[in-house]
Amino acid sequence: MTVIAALYHFSTFEDPFSLKAPLLAVCNAADVMGTLLLAPEGINGTIAGSRMGIDTVLSHVRELPGCADLEWKESSANTALFSRMKVRIKREIVTMGQPNVNPIAGVGRYVKAADWNELIRSPDVAVIDTRNDFEVAIGTFDGAIDPVTRSFGDFPAWWEANKDRFSNKRIAMFCTGGIRCEKSTNYLIGQGVKDVYHLKGGILKYLEDVPKNESTWDGSCFVFDARVSVGHGLEEGPHILCYACRRPIMPDDCALLEYEEGVSCHQCKGETSQEDKGRFRERQKQIALSKSRSELHMIQATE
Repeated sequence: MTVIAALYHFSTFEDPFSLKAPLLAVCNAADVMGTLLLAPEGINGTIAGSRMGIDTVLSHVRELPGCADLEWKESSANTALFSRMKVRIKREIVTMGQPNVNPIAGVGRYVKAADWNELIRSPDVAVIDTRNDFEVAIGTFDGAIDPVTRSFGDFPAWWEANKDRFSNKRIAMFCTGGIRCEKSTNYLIGQGVKDVYHLKGGILKYLEDVPKNESTWDGSCFVFDARVSVGHGLEEGPHILCYACRRPIMPDDCALLEYEEGVSCHQCKGETSQEDKGRFRERQKQIALSKSRSELHMIQATE
């Protein structure tokens, strides 16, 4: 059984480069795989491994500056999710591109999963999904507003264009695990919005804690690992990944004319050149070769 830990923590890392090698060494020694991002604002990522291995890495992360109270979300899988361990240095652990946004200085009011339904059913509350459009397409909360953004960095422009719609509303925001809402709620507070809330632990915590018969969630939740999507109880969902565009598709979509494994799907057929498709076909050959050797090719695990 593989243990999966999804984590993030905002903290001030004066020199994230100095943290990279020791963190990678601990992960490799513990046989833990996945991706962890380090930036001056903190750490973010998903890792998978044995119970002992995950505990070892989490212990190390809690010893990083300001990370003693680290929180994380766990789930499990029966198969390998990542082919290697990567620790990367980034400007931001989740890219919004707003230099004045600082979640350490303050965020919206946290709402526990058990209290989320009551909040979003209030008529004076506008519920906003802060995830990307392809994530929203496979599942979201009943009545949630989809900004139809291609990336998280598009959110501020969307808000500026639509803020007048919410002048008399309290704002409730949610995302996969909570990290994007740390920034989006801080951003709204900086824009003068007073009543801002966000789902503590994100969709993953809600799906873990709230029984299906009480849930206001409809569909599946996209996750950035080889499971592709999860549902209530964090059970693996039905989706597979188009390795050309990294969007989730259903197994039945493989029967469409636009689908070519590893090369295109109905969502991205017209988005790439013939040169791109040629590279994708070569990559798919390498994936097939890895499968024939019962190995996990690096492209088979998302970041």
